[in-house]
Amino acid sequence: MVVRIAEEMSITEKLAVLSDAAKYDVSCASSGVDRKNNGSGIGNATASGICHSFSADGRCISLLKILFTNECVYDCAYCVNRRSNDVPRASFTPDEICELTIEFYRRNYIEGLFLSSGILMSPDYTMELICQAVGKLRREHRFQGYIHVKCIPGTCPELIQRLGLLVDRISVNMELPTADGLAALAPSKHRRTILAPMRQIQQGITESKYELVKYRHTEAFVPGGQSTQMIVGATPESDYHIITVAENLYQRFALKRVYYSAFVNTTKDSLLPALPSGPPLLREHRLYQADWLLRFYGFTAAELLDEKRPNFNVLLDPKADWALRHLEQFPVEVNSADLRTILRVPGIGLKSAQRIVSARRSAPLRFEDLKKIGVVLKRALYFITCNGRMMYNTRIEEDYITRNLLTVKEKLPFDRGSLKYSQLSLLDYDDFLQPEIVSRGVSDLQSVVLGQL
Repeated sequence: MVVRIAEEMSITEKLAVLSDAAKYDVSCASSGVDRKNNGSGIGNATASGICHSFSADGRCISLLKILFTNECVYDCAYCVNRRSNDVPRASFTPDEICELTIEFYRRNYIEGLFLSSGILMSPDYTMELICQAVGKLRREHRFQGYIHVKCIPGTCPELIQRLGLLVDRISVNMELPTADGLAALAPSKHRRTILAPMRQIQQGITESKYELVKYRHTEAFVPGGQSTQMIVGATPESDYHIITVAENLYQRFALKRVYYSAFVNTTKDSLLPALPSGPPLLREHRLYQADWLLRFYGFTAAELLDEKRPNFNVLLDPKADWALRHLEQFPVEVNSADLRTILRVPGIGLKSAQRIVSARRSAPLRFEDLKKIGVVLKRALYFITCNGRMMYNTRIEEDYITRNLLTVKEKLPFDRGSLKYSQLSLLDYDDFLQPEIVSRGVSDLQSVVLGQL
């Protein structure tokens, strides 16, 4: 295939453009992959995920997180890379992707690659180039680290199959929760072209697991599973609608993660909300908390919200809010309640609940014992008993407990007053380069990145 990519820009200039253009993609955490280095290449991926940190809005900053291209044939109203937007454009070649990944990995800046893309010419043309890049990384450079690629809706099944045998995780973005939202803001995209590759990936993962068990020598297909991303706040859907869509995706397509991205108005299109108070980050945070309850705590979307109560409480986390609306189920006796019931107590997480069930086999637990095993009693004390007694003389009344819970400041992942929506740049000298190299200036950056100094 002939590669039609303009070469006017240096690789460093492309990196500056395409790493910045990738900052609105949030679904790049790694997990679920256990592949040790076999001695024939470099890098490895473990089941606990790549060593990573997250910025305030949930974006992973430890992978080489870039777009293959920010050229795009689509004109989605919410996208900074839309066809009609006047922004600098750039595209990598497959060899440049390999060069950057290997050199950044060797310098311990990254441990894996997260590769998304706009659409250059067509979905198939772009995904063919991405498959070439990832194939070279795996086979020629013997890179065995974590690779996560965003699959472009509309890509042919043959390319998805090829890609699935090369990467650890694939994402197919839902973009918006409803077909109506897509029709209004992204008319070139259709729900069927999004769900079709999701179904193919799910079936491929299931078949691969069966073949690995039966034959043991076949290549794993997308061993880290698939994920998706929905934009929150660009269209008028309620939290109940969004979390119900997420629940259906988990059930129908066995997704590993659904990511929620607070809408950032970068294009100032008249179809988009103005958002005078900025991106709805607190709403995004509540959706992530609720998503955790769906995946690990046995809740359903219908338990957390409904048509009469369609949005999450901004003052209380979803579990505490649910508990206050169901006080008839409390207090819970920690020495006899089953794991599912204990998991519904505010302040008791999955690990703490498991420790309680394990520890009480030896002897009845007291509140002192709960503290020792890590239970956060400042919330849980209103909802539990030990040996039939509460920690303090507490009334099981909604107003009373709500007032007390609100005096306990919730630890939010950002400071709402001073938040700045930004991403760590791979070109931030102070974070990655030595002072003596920084003093040489931008002209030497390409040599530093590519190991020529």
